[in-house]
Amino acid sequence: MRFSYKRVRVKKNEIEKTSWTICEECQGRGKKSRRLSKKIRLQYQTELEDFEKSNGEGIAPIRPKAHLYTCLNCNGSGLIPSSSHPTADTENYPHVAIIGAGIGGAALALACLHRGIPFTLFERDVNFSARSQGYGLTLQQASKAIEGLGIFSLEEKVISTRHIVHTTDGKVIGEWGIRKWLESGTKTTAKRTNMHIARQSLRLAMLEQLGGDDTVKWGHQLIDFKQGGDQSINLNFHVNGETKSFNADLVVGADGIRSSVRKLLIGDTISPLRYLDCIVILGICPLKNLEDHNSTLLDAATVFQTANGNERIYMMPYTTDSIMWQLSFPMSEAEAKKLSAQGPKALKEEACRRTQWHDPIPQILSATPEGKISGYPVYDRDLLRSELLHNAGPATLIGDAAHPMSPFKGQGANQALLDALTLARVISKKCKPLSQWRKSGIRESVLNEFENEMLERSAVKVKDSADAAQFLHSEIVLHEGDEPRGRCLKSKESKK
Repeated sequence: MRFSYKRVRVKKNEIEKTSWTICEECQGRGKKSRRLSKKIRLQYQTELEDFEKSNGEGIAPIRPKAHLYTCLNCNGSGLIPSSSHPTADTENYPHVAIIGAGIGGAALALACLHRGIPFTLFERDVNFSARSQGYGLTLQQASKAIEGLGIFSLEEKVISTRHIVHTTDGKVIGEWGIRKWLESGTKTTAKRTNMHIARQSLRLAMLEQLGGDDTVKWGHQLIDFKQGGDQSINLNFHVNGETKSFNADLVVGADGIRSSVRKLLIGDTISPLRYLDCIVILGICPLKNLEDHNSTLLDAATVFQTANGNERIYMMPYTTDSIMWQLSFPMSEAEAKKLSAQGPKALKEEACRRTQWHDPIPQILSATPEGKISGYPVYDRDLLRSELLHNAGPATLIGDAAHPMSPFKGQGANQALLDALTLARVISKKCKPLSQWRKSGIRESVLNEFENEMLERSAVKVKDSADAAQFLHSEIVLHEGDEPRGRCLKSKESKK
């Protein structure tokens, strides 16, 4: 990944440093605002005066917003290299208790570290490897966000340049990606590529930048939290059979789809888990396990999927020498729970039975070790209403705790990373000296603005992911066209 500054010249060995601080020119936002032209300012002032003279009749003029442009000093990351991390500013910033050290929690901790925002990162697992944190993920919108977290190179990443869709007999019914566009002469940009990386690799990169294992309070299972008279929050955890207490100014639930923080704030009855009528079986196959892996589909730069209108398998590079597959199909919730509970052997047998399709699919599934297979019923929740969080006091949610979604659009980790960076940036902006955030409260000063942005941004992703759980297992997936499978559906809907 290339990275350079226009004004601050940074050598390669400086990029590889683990210490960063916010760019003072853009205040860590990565973007700067252009001044509004005099014409636009005068036009707005005239419209506002006319509206006020009309005693509020008609539609109030919308205050114009300045255009944003990339900060040249930090090349849009919001960060510049530093010899050491900023010292935590306990006097001006709130102390943030982050519950969950997965992708979203680690990202929030890292974004706080760069801004001198004090934090404590809690995780119920006893160590980094105690529980599977998922398989591979695809960074789309979040490719820029990880630069905002001080991660400018990921050694284990894989870049895909081609996406192919097949019928079960191997017929190609769709192809897109930078290789396709270059071959056809279509103009494109580097933004149209996807970065694939193992979830644990990205998580490890963030935790290492935080300072390693010592930064995380492992083995801390949240019991409850309550706000005290001084507006601080007291949190209680189960730790090695004992109860331990901690104080903070803000609690952030980054603890996944079955979030303990969400349960304490909202409960399970208001927006319970919603079953999306299908099961997912995942596997990782080392290419060395295949007797012949010379297929062009296994070039570590191709993503492909095959479907028949019911079952659908998606395969992407996991590393340069392994491939990840995701098989999904409709199944009742009771059957999905039962199959998942039977373990890897039963899941592999079911996957192989359903996918006797074109090469190299049967060979890949057969060669996948049982220890690299898992499966689960797919759930999400109804869209979270902002008012449910506006009554939550000094606590909020990010990632799957706030807006869980199906895996079929690859958006869960992307949105969690964006949530984390956005929240840290709002805290940094709104809690500076003289802000008096303690007097007005962290919710009024920070959380309402953050949550409104987060929920508006993620709502379309939640809906699209739920829709994908349906159309990817229907005849729509067999639509012939060089475009993602949901795009033709949206085109039809827009014509209605």
